[in-house]
Amino acid sequence: MLMLEAEGKALLAGSGLPIPAGAHLVSDAAGVAGLSLTFPLAAKAQVRSGGRGKAGGVRRCDGPAEAEAAVAAILGTRFGGELPSGVLLEPWLPIAREMYLSVVVDGRAGGFVALYAPEGGVEIEAGPPPLRYEFGLPRNFRAHEFRRLLETVEADRAVRERVIALTRRLLQVAAAQDCTTVEINPLIRLQDGNLVLGDAKVVRDDAAAFRHLELEAALVSERMREVEDVRRCQDASLMLVWLEGEVGLISGGAGMTMAAMDAIAAAGGAPACFLDTSGNPTPAGFGLAFELLDRNPGVRAILVSMFGGGLHTDRVARTLVGILEARGPGAKPVVLRLQGTGSEAATEILAAAGRVNHASLEEAVAEVVARTRAPEARA
Repeated sequence: MLMLEAEGKALLAGSGLPIPAGAHLVSDAAGVAGLSLTFPLAAKAQVRSGGRGKAGGVRRCDGPAEAEAAVAAILGTRFGGELPSGVLLEPWLPIAREMYLSVVVDGRAGGFVALYAPEGGVEIEAGPPPLRYEFGLPRNFRAHEFRRLLETVEADRAVRERVIALTRRLLQVAAAQDCTTVEINPLIRLQDGNLVLGDAKVVRDDAAAFRHLELEAALVSERMREVEDVRRCQDASLMLVWLEGEVGLISGGAGMTMAAMDAIAAAGGAPACFLDTSGNPTPAGFGLAFELLDRNPGVRAILVSMFGGGLHTDRVARTLVGILEARGPGAKPVVLRLQGTGSEAATEILAAAGRVNHASLEEAVAEVVARTRAPEARA
C-alpha cells in the first residue's frame, strides 16, 4: 500500500526521523483559522499520484489569508486526476541543498538496496542515476562500505556521515514496518547543516498486514472501495481487472482489448488493467473509466484504443474531448486511437482540441509506452 505523504511522515517520525516540525493536516479551508501556524509555510496536496509539484500542488503561503486560499484551491483541483484527501501544512524550510535518499526492496538484488543522489527534488529523473548500495538483509548493512561508495558522489564529509546515519534508521523502519519502499525526495540540507525529510514516499507490503493492525484496517477500507468500483463498472457496462503495469488501457471488446495488451507488452510496456467498454461505450462509462485510471497511482499514461464498424468514433471523440478538457493540471498523458466509422471526422474533432488520433495500434502503443518512461510521468 502506498501511503500519503502525511501518513508516511507520521510513520517515520514515530521512529525519531527528522520531519518538519509543526505540521498540520487539514481537510477544508475553514480548518486553517483555528491553527497555530508559523509563516511562511508550504501547503501540500495529499495525493498518491505523482507530479503535484509541477501542477501547483505545493504552494508557499506567507499569511493566514494565503493559506486559506491555497487550501481551498488545492482541495478543488485534481492532480493526475485525483482529488486530494487533505492538505498538509508545514513550515517553508530554509533550503541549502536538495538530495535524494531511499531504501527499497529489490528482488534482483536479493533484498534491500540504498539509493543516493547528491541532487534531488522534482528534477531527480533528469539527472544521472542514483548511487546504488546493495546489501540484501538489514544485518548486512556496512557503514564503511556505504561510505566508500558515497565518497565517489558526495564531496561533503558531514553530509556523508549524516546520510549514513539516516539510511541506517530508514532501514530499521523499513524492516520493522514491512516497507518495500521508503523514498525521501527531497532530503533537505538546511542552512544550519541539519538534514530534514522534505517529502516521503512509503510503500508497505500488503502481505504483511496480519502483523500490523492499522495496515490491515487500511487495506480493508481499500478493498471495500474496490468492491464499490466493481459495482459501478457493472452498472456502466464496463469490465475492469487491475494488473501490475503502468499503461492504463481503455478499449472496446474483449478481443481488441487483449490484442492491445499484447501490443503493449511487445513494445516493452506493461498494461495496468484490462478495461473493456463492451464495444458500445457511453459518456458516463468513459467518465468512470478515466476516474478509476486517474485515481490509480500506478497508472503513468493512458491509451484509448477503439476500433469497429458499428462504433461511431466521431461521437466518441466529442465525448473524450469533453472529459480530457475537464481533467485538472498535471493529468496523466492520454494517447488516442479511434478507427472505424467516422474516424476522419474523429481525427478532425481531436485535432481541433489539440489531440492526435493515431492511425495504427502499433503507433499508439509506441507513444503511450514512451510516455510512461518520460520524467514528467514519474515526477
